[in-house]
Amino acid sequence: MTSSDSCPPQTNSDDVGFRQLQKLIREMYYEKDESRGIEGTFMWLMEEVGELSSALRGGTHQERKEEFADVIAWLATIANVAGIDLAEALNEKYGSGCPGCGKFVCTCDDAEKP
Repeated sequence: MTSSDSCPPQTNSDDVGFRQLQKLIREMYYEKDESRGIEGTFMWLMEEVGELSSALRGGTHQERKEEFADVIAWLATIANVAGIDLAEALNEKYGSGCPGCGKFVCTCDDAEKP
C-alpha cells in the first residue's frame, strides 16, 4: 500500500461538488462497483433510500445527515458504473432553470412534476 492509497484526496474547501464526489467514489470503490454491476449497485442504492426514509421518520439529525450522504454516494456509484457524469447531467437538465417551465423559480402547477 502506498501513502496515496491510505490518504484521502486533498480538497481546497469543505464543499465537495458532484464531479469531485463522483471522482472520489470512483477512486475508492470502482473495482467493486463494476464487478457488482448496475443491478446489484441499484439494489444497494434502494436499501440506502429505505434507510433514509426510516431516518426521516424517526432518526436523529446526525442519522439523517449520514443517510443523505449514503444515498448521494450510492447514486454517484451507480452513475460511475453506468458511465454517467452527474455534474454534466445536472447541468444539462437543471442548469437553465426548471425543466418544466424553464424558470429559475418554478411556476409549474403543483400537481405537475417536477
